[in-house]
Amino acid sequence: MRMGSMEVEEVIQMNQGREKLAMPTIPRYNKAINKARNILQRSIEDLCSEVLLECMIIADLGCSSGPNALTVISEIIEFTCAACQRLNHRVPEFHVFLNHLPGNDFNTLFRMFPSFHKKLKDDANKRGLEVQCFISGVPRSFYARLFPFQFLHFVHSNYSLHWLSQVPKGLVDENGVALNKGNIHIGKNSPTEVPKVFKQQFDKDFILFLSSRSKELVRGGRMVLTLSGSFKSGDPVFLWELLSKALSKMAFEGLIEEEKLDAFDMPVYKPSAEEVRNVIDAEGEDVRAIAKILSNGVRATNEPLLALEFREAIINDLFRVYEEMITDSMATMVITTTSLVLSLERKG
Repeated sequence: MRMGSMEVEEVIQMNQGREKLAMPTIPRYNKAINKARNILQRSIEDLCSEVLLECMIIADLGCSSGPNALTVISEIIEFTCAACQRLNHRVPEFHVFLNHLPGNDFNTLFRMFPSFHKKLKDDANKRGLEVQCFISGVPRSFYARLFPFQFLHFVHSNYSLHWLSQVPKGLVDENGVALNKGNIHIGKNSPTEVPKVFKQQFDKDFILFLSSRSKELVRGGRMVLTLSGSFKSGDPVFLWELLSKALSKMAFEGLIEEEKLDAFDMPVYKPSAEEVRNVIDAEGEDVRAIAKILSNGVRATNEPLLALEFREAIINDLFRVYEEMITDSMATMVITTTSLVLSLERKG
């Protein structure tokens, strides 16, 4: 049977207590997260310069169950403290909401709090600051309202929005026969209808996500989202194709039922930059993009050559101008990697 939306919500979770299998150990994703830090920092600096904060309310949506979840929060607090000091603003208190589906291993995360608070206190003392941080868990799908109206100042999400709220409908014909036989996702041999229904589900989910967050963010609030993307619309994902082949091999050997394989599809879609931009444009009345949809590889692969030719000191300014030009023109982008970073502002 195909997973329904409720089953997806119950099943998807990080591996409990199994750090060797957790996402933060994958170098490519770590590299992309590191490259997104500058965008995260600039977004927080803009927020602090425009909104006077007494208590900064932060939501990390689809958080990890491992150390990476609290590492991100530490960086947000660090960037905020540094920005407030430069602006001669009082450092706010922090209330952080860590969100994931109910099946996430929140207990492992909560056990890390004492060491997190100790390090936070030690780092603050070195700066001559007193920092208060309160953390809560929010076990629910982010494809719905999670917080009161105009409640949040900052929303962050890393590599979670490629998970769909449910397996797309329309993957069986009128007789109930699976259309995507032998595949667990979009494959090279998938019928043309298959990528279309996956994209439709992504569009529906992402619109709901943006609409919900636009209601929850205060005026001038910010979001930084890192997505796992694709080169172009409906591209097969190589690793999913290999997993499909492995399962097909097991079905051929009689180790699993072929009918179960044919009826199973992963609730995942990796959008292209154009697809993400189109959804944001459609939701422009609620959320306006103030920075580029950034491919991790643009800077990662070209920075060494540019720094050698034009001096390393100009690199940050170069990519800031590059970001502004993309935002202004919304011109067609050439995607060179599969990581997309969005910086968004809540207007009006």
